[in-house]
Amino acid sequence: MAANMYRVGDYVYFENSSSNPYLVRRIEELNKTANGNVEAKVVCLFRRRDISSSLNSLADSNAREFEEESKQPGVSEQQRHQLKHRELFLSRQFESLPATHIRGKCSVTLLNETDILSQYLEKEDCFFYSLVFDPVQKTLLADQGEIRVGCKYQAEIPDRLAEGESDNRNQQKMEMKVWDPDNPLTDRQIDQFLVVARAVGTFARALDCSSSIRQPSLHMSAAAASRDITLFHAMDTLQRNGYDLAKAMSTLVPQGGPVLCRDEMEEWSASEAMLFEEALEKYGKDFNDIRQDFLPWKSLASIVQFYYMWKTTDRYIQQKRLKAAEADSKLKQVYIPTYTKPNPNQIISVGSKPGMNGAGFQKGLTCESCHTTQSAQWYAWGPPNMQCRLCASCWIYWKKYGGLKTPTQLEGAARGTTVRMDDEGQEPHSRGHLSRPEAQSLSPYTTSANRAKLLAKNRQTFLLQTTKLTRLARRMCRDLLQPRRAARRPYAPINANAIKAECSIRLPKAAKTPLKIHPLVRLPLATIVKDLVAQAPLKPKTPRGTKTPINRNQLTQNRGLGGIMVKRAYETMAGVPFSANGRPLASGIRSSSQPAAKRQKLNPADAPNPVVFVATKDTRALRKALTHLEMRRAARRPNLPLKVKPPLIAVRPPVPLPPSSHPASTSEPIVLED
Repeated sequence: MAANMYRVGDYVYFENSSSNPYLVRRIEELNKTANGNVEAKVVCLFRRRDISSSLNSLADSNAREFEEESKQPGVSEQQRHQLKHRELFLSRQFESLPATHIRGKCSVTLLNETDILSQYLEKEDCFFYSLVFDPVQKTLLADQGEIRVGCKYQAEIPDRLAEGESDNRNQQKMEMKVWDPDNPLTDRQIDQFLVVARAVGTFARALDCSSSIRQPSLHMSAAAASRDITLFHAMDTLQRNGYDLAKAMSTLVPQGGPVLCRDEMEEWSASEAMLFEEALEKYGKDFNDIRQDFLPWKSLASIVQFYYMWKTTDRYIQQKRLKAAEADSKLKQVYIPTYTKPNPNQIISVGSKPGMNGAGFQKGLTCESCHTTQSAQWYAWGPPNMQCRLCASCWIYWKKYGGLKTPTQLEGAARGTTVRMDDEGQEPHSRGHLSRPEAQSLSPYTTSANRAKLLAKNRQTFLLQTTKLTRLARRMCRDLLQPRRAARRPYAPINANAIKAECSIRLPKAAKTPLKIHPLVRLPLATIVKDLVAQAPLKPKTPRGTKTPINRNQLTQNRGLGGIMVKRAYETMAGVPFSANGRPLASGIRSSSQPAAKRQKLNPADAPNPVVFVATKDTRALRKALTHLEMRRAARRPNLPLKVKPPLIAVRPPVPLPPSSHPASTSEPIVLED
């Protein structure tokens, strides 16, 4: 029963989703609502998976500095990976959660230099923190409440000097002596001098205008003069005057009047004291934040001195009594029974209907964390189409620590280079592989200077190198891999572990029957070059100023698309030239011989690829002549020519031309001056 009893100040697990890891929270208050339910006001603690990749790198650098300063023993890569799951980040964010969502207790401690990190892995439900995360500003800062324990905080005690040995240390850097216990004065004489100092302080407050307004009565002035600041001043006066009472009394009352000593309680106004109480209620004893947000005109030393003097006043005692009475009216503890309902991600039966209770998984799948094949219970984990699962022990580890025992690609251990998963354990929808500056850098319309400038800001390139087992698995497990289907859906992930596991089973049997390799007959290089020259003949440059003969009959012929970038070869059916996608090569299609000013202007930032295909009205109209099945076939095999029937075009009777008055025949060439 004690394990299910939760009190204020306990660190507990909260469950907000059946597939997400638990939330680690600290209970601040337990409140009973109007309908009888219990809500817990908690302080939020964040994991590494909850912060950005830039803050993760900052936390890594802080961890390396801590290991170097504290001289931590070496740990393995797997232990280092699991230590990241034990690290939390404290915050000042509060939230209210139902107490029925509590799933257990845990322990969270502040990390100091005397701790050994590997000891946290030996204890269950044990976490540590050293940085504070601000969810609004998205920053990580060192905790101000750090306990200064360690070798660098210890004093270095020098050796004791021998008799007659001189002290060669710089006395100006040493401590200043403020009181000598072996002074010639008796205790009675010292007490009498302190009474005189209090009387002088009371008289000085009566002469001071500001003090007389704050302490209008005599007993208030006498009480203020009896504070520690007056006694410290009197004892310092005795020390400076060599414990001579006559000289010390004359120092208390110089020629200009009595000396007035005031501490922080007298220097602060009533409005400043109210601001301090409000800041203390919000931030606690975090004096840096109090000074930054509420009292920026005060020094940090002044705020600290005022705090300890304020604790001696009646105002502090009254607030303490009010908080105690308010705490008595609230719940001190709450009993939450053990949660025994089955998890929706639990895989009940492998042969049941897919989508029901996480079932429908293939046989032979292993645990994504420990790679075991035997477990009393399995749980679905990750994207549903990946069909990944975890064993019972790894599922409990995932729920408590927010990660897997071993780093995997699906977990998103290396942020920024691997897949990053959302709160549901699924891969988010990617907006695109390239950003706008990267698309501009690849666009053919971008100048070389701008392209070099943009390429310098691109992401770091990476290479994917396949292993021999992966290449074998592509051939051995074609029924599971389905390469044609995977090529049509490149965005759908593939469970490579399951395919490799099946390949390792089939490989011993397939080794006896070698694969059939079909030799590919390649044409000689000379033949390929000859075909390329025949398809795209070079046009000789015409010298400027020469006459170019043009035949009139050529004006009505189709110009072709020799200069436009295309994907397929052209074919001619029934005397009508057609492109590979079923569009007749009409004379209205623009060619590369037209000037660039008449072409359609494209935005360089919107160009997705270096190659851009421009479609005209005629090609878009003829594209509708293709059926849906023909369009899909053409998209799957872009290298093959496409044969379509030419559209029926109404042929108009030729219009007789009027007799020409020019004596020249149509067969004669026309000479144009350049």
